[in-house]
Amino acid sequence: MKKKIGKEIVIGLITGLMSNLAGSYLYLFFLSQVKELSIESTVDVALEQGLIGNIIVLGALLNFVVFYVFLKKKQYYRARGVVLASLIAAILILISKFY
Repeated sequence: MKKKIGKEIVIGLITGLMSNLAGSYLYLFFLSQVKELSIESTVDVALEQGLIGNIIVLGALLNFVVFYVFLKKKQYYRARGVVLASLIAAILILISKFY
């Protein structure tokens, strides 16, 4: 039973991290379309201006959707994994703000 719980949390963690990456990519994609730049140059500008933390935050908004879906499906351990992914994103944002 414990092995299954760990597997469910890992699935939720991976899903949360992938949704965060997808949300960050979508934000960068739409921002690069507005600014008429490539995605690479948009990332370079964000790195220069120290806005990577903000991009991670906006990407993490998709975690709310994934978390809600897991709760509706009563997959509570997967939802815990998504919360863990959100905590990892918060730690990365904290690190990016100070370094």
